[in-house]
Amino acid sequence: MNIKIVTVGKLKEKYLIQGINEYVKRLGTYCKIQFVEVPDEKAPESMSEAEMLQVKEKEGKKILAKIKDQEYVFALAIEGKNPTSEAFAQQIEQLGIQGKSQLVFVIGGSLGLSQEVMQRSDTQISFGKMTYPHQLMKLILVEQIYRAFRINTGAPYHK
Repeated sequence: MNIKIVTVGKLKEKYLIQGINEYVKRLGTYCKIQFVEVPDEKAPESMSEAEMLQVKEKEGKKILAKIKDQEYVFALAIEGKNPTSEAFAQQIEQLGIQGKSQLVFVIGGSLGLSQEVMQRSDTQISFGKMTYPHQLMKLILVEQIYRAFRINTGAPYHK
């Protein structure tokens, strides 16, 4: 299985990079994982609704340019379904059984994802109603992907 994680903005925090690298190393047994960072749009501190929409649309175009037609897309969005770790693992397993081996997870910038990205997504998932920094969300996502593979193989990690 090939997994691509598309994020807005560059990850700079060393502690997050170290955590992500640890899970990438562990995931090597189960899948190939690729990270694609698209530049975030520079935005003023206070914006109108129209300006926020414009920023999301520009970031959305950059995101969509990184997604291929045959890829199955998960959009991380607060309004998405909030699966358990077991349900998430089962969904990944079912996609593999169905021959969908190209998975893409999209994490938006601080303003979220554009309507176009949401429409392109096959599934919208949430990791809760709380708001997390999108850089931290990358680590949480990679850990949950690792957990899903461990659940699916019956390995002793998930408790």
